[in-house]
Amino acid sequence: MKLALRVAERSRGKCSPNPFVGTVIVKNGKIIAEGSTQPYGYDHSEQVALKAAGKEAKGATMYVSLEPCCHHGKTPPCTDAIIKAGIKRVVIGIEDPNPKVAGKGIKALEEAGITVQSGYFTKEINEQLEYYLCYMKRKRPFVIWKTALTLDGKYAASDGSSRWISNPASRKYVHKLRSQVEVVLAGIKSVSHDDAMLNVRGLRQIKQPLRLVLDPYMDVSLSSKLVTSAKDFPTMIMFHSSDPDKEQALQKAKVQLRRIPGHKDELDLIAVMDALYEMKLYSVLLETGNRLSEAFWRAKLVDKCLLFYGNQILGGDKGILAHYDRQNIDRAIPLHKIKVKRLLDNVLISGYPLL
Repeated sequence: MKLALRVAERSRGKCSPNPFVGTVIVKNGKIIAEGSTQPYGYDHSEQVALKAAGKEAKGATMYVSLEPCCHHGKTPPCTDAIIKAGIKRVVIGIEDPNPKVAGKGIKALEEAGITVQSGYFTKEINEQLEYYLCYMKRKRPFVIWKTALTLDGKYAASDGSSRWISNPASRKYVHKLRSQVEVVLAGIKSVSHDDAMLNVRGLRQIKQPLRLVLDPYMDVSLSSKLVTSAKDFPTMIMFHSSDPDKEQALQKAKVQLRRIPGHKDELDLIAVMDALYEMKLYSVLLETGNRLSEAFWRAKLVDKCLLFYGNQILGGDKGILAHYDRQNIDRAIPLHKIKVKRLLDNVLISGYPLL
């Protein structure tokens, strides 16, 4: 099963809206085939492994990180392929919470006379598939809040400058992270201030995320890098008020538009999440400024935190989440499952807020 988890990682960020899953087939104590989930519409991990094993799959044991599907979608049911191949035993990491599966895959295999065991490496798989599990169980995308800070907790200097707090190794890590999520979300102020692209750069053979800008009044400049590159990278603007001519110009530039309820210069973040859920997008990386970050925290929509610390002391008044005031130390939000990673002279701290 450990190998199945490693095999699954080959497809991270490449097969949404399907979860990335790993499969290993073993016979007579030897590994005879491996498979990871292919891009949407192509083979699931079980089918990849079964094709690699061929006739040798008969009588073998299959290890798979997530319960095999048992319904028709873009591909036939994996359970049918497993039964047809003559697999004798299936060992499953965790059950699939998708209502179309949810134990039905296990039942189909057992009814075909296959021995099924489940519940292995559940902690590791629950973390590996945290995006997908959040989408299925909470009916909204998994939201990652990312920020770059100096050692004294400043996100920018007093004059507003912030390039570069993080080093090249940290920025490369962020581009890899962008390649693994479905949506990179920013507010219009951040995009306008930096003329941001929000795409993945410096990596090959990756799937570009949807670049989503929350722009209540549709203030985005038609000459911005984001708009002029929309023909090359998936781009969407969510808004509540607009000018018909501006809408037409943006659509001509290949920008997707979606109207969302809002008030003044804010959009309803729950409505934003609902829209992304409807679009079958299950992970969001926030590339937001301080104010929009605070709005996500207030709405209790932050599932994971990534804090990149540069090797600088800056001082000044640009403290992160300055207006998201918990007022008392007893109301501070703890993070659990803390991990620390060194990126040359930068440090990345990740954790999950207990909201």
